[in-house]
Amino acid sequence: MDSKKLEHEIDFAKVSADLEKALKLKAIPFGMRLYESVEAMESVPRVRRPTAVHTMDQIVAQASRLGWTVGITADDLVGDQCRSVVGLGGQDPDWISGKHMTGVWFATQEDAGKHQQAMHCVPKGKYKALVAAPLSKWGQGEQASAEFAAPDIALFYATPGAMIYFINGLQWAGYKRFDWSVVGESSCADSWGRALQTREPSLSIPCYAERRYGGVLDEEMLMALTPLDIVKALEGMQALSKNGLRYPIPQYGIQQDVRAGLSVSYKK
Repeated sequence: MDSKKLEHEIDFAKVSADLEKALKLKAIPFGMRLYESVEAMESVPRVRRPTAVHTMDQIVAQASRLGWTVGITADDLVGDQCRSVVGLGGQDPDWISGKHMTGVWFATQEDAGKHQQAMHCVPKGKYKALVAAPLSKWGQGEQASAEFAAPDIALFYATPGAMIYFINGLQWAGYKRFDWSVVGESSCADSWGRALQTREPSLSIPCYAERRYGGVLDEEMLMALTPLDIVKALEGMQALSKNGLRYPIPQYGIQQDVRAGLSVSYKK
């Protein structure tokens, strides 16, 4: 099965709208794609290029909070911590040592180095640029060029309640247990770094930098995964809805006889 071809056939505007409706999202679902040349990134219609130096968290926020299509290279990012996660640079021995994190986030350089080595990063060398854009814009009209037909991964911010319901949808058919880790600061390695590297669904608790520079709210978590996995989860959530299992999850009452509530979804 050619999954990339199938992704090019997705109606991303509909998928985005369905996801926003199912999970009552406050932020815009968005897509992220890596490019092997700067020219390919710059060929994306109406792509914005930064005029200031940013963190990757800010680029993501411009797509998810402002609805912008933003294209970047390594020079647009503030340092190797951001570049390394998306494979646009860094990853050298000096970066891996973690000395720039020592005394800031970690007590010793040994601790900082262990953190750096624990991060999921796209191998550097292949890619020169990246685009982040609202999911609804991908593959639309004049923008449906080869360079903007589909993102590598799709991402969205949601509450913990919405996230577990989405995960339930992913697990409806072809059940799989998910095991996620928390790297701590630089949690972008847990989300878009891991998803870009492995193409596996990747859930993260956004870190201090994402919240300070990316405008992420206290109650938000971040999911990153392939567009096909979002389609799969939407189908699963539709099935759950037919069983009376919907989001937001209505509270039943902590002192009520539970049998009446359970009987809505379970036969016995």
